[in-house]
Amino acid sequence: MAVWQWLLDSAGALLVLVLLYGVALITRRRVLSRNGGTFEVSYRVRPERAGRGWLLGLGRYSGESLEWFRIFSLSPRPKRVWERSTLSYTGRRDPEGVEQMSLYPDHVVIRCATPTGEVELAMNPSSLMGFQSWLEAGPPGASY
Repeated sequence: MAVWQWLLDSAGALLVLVLLYGVALITRRRVLSRNGGTFEVSYRVRPERAGRGWLLGLGRYSGESLEWFRIFSLSPRPKRVWERSTLSYTGRRDPEGVEQMSLYPDHVVIRCATPTGEVELAMNPSSLMGFQSWLEAGPPGASY
């Protein structure tokens, strides 16, 4: 009888931890979104393997930078930050093969050039329009 009670107590504690994690994720997303300018965006961390290496995330415009947060992280800090002055849009394509399963359903893949190399992001077409507008709205002399 003691083993069953221990298992039920352990299962209950695990359930409480999972629920707390879910509430923390929802709270974090609401805090990140409170000032507007946030959108769903995936980032490709491993471009060397075709169709692989995508992480789901949340993008936020913060002045002259685009901040990227992992969707399932509790960290209040962005995992990646790109400055508008060093980011330039180079093209778009539809997801191919395995990418269709890794990304949100209606997202398109975009390529951007940065001083450290090419970056691939995936976002929906309306977010892409906002991203392009944000890039174009940079200060005079910035390259698009």
